[in-house]
Formats: sequence, C-alpha cells, structure tokens
Amino acid sequence: MALPKRRHSSTRRDKRRAQWKLAAPASTRCQDCGAAKRPHFICPSCGQYGSEKRIETET
Repeated sequence: MALPKRRHSSTRRDKRRAQWKLAAPASTRCQDCGAAKRPHFICPSCGQYGSEKRIETET
C-alpha cells in the first residue's frame, strides 16, 4: 500500500476536507397555497401535486 514520503500540512488537509460540506435541500413554493415544499413532492399543507392533481392526505 502506498504511503506518503512527507507529511502533508494542515492547510492541505483542510483544503481537501472543505469539500465535505452539506448542501441545503432544495425548496419551492406551492402553486396552490404558497407554502414551502420540496420539488416533485406533494405539498404537505394542501395536498396539491402539479397544477391539476389533488391528493388526499391524512391529517
């Protein structure tokens, strides 16, 4: 197994680890009620999906 001949500095290590951040989940507004929802998901407040489909949700 390959091993480094010289020690990497903490700056090089931290530059590599800086790419491990999490991205915030995408969100859009519901076309029917205006509540925040994830794209391609049913609206949690009104049950609307797309422009014409209404899905009954248990609340």
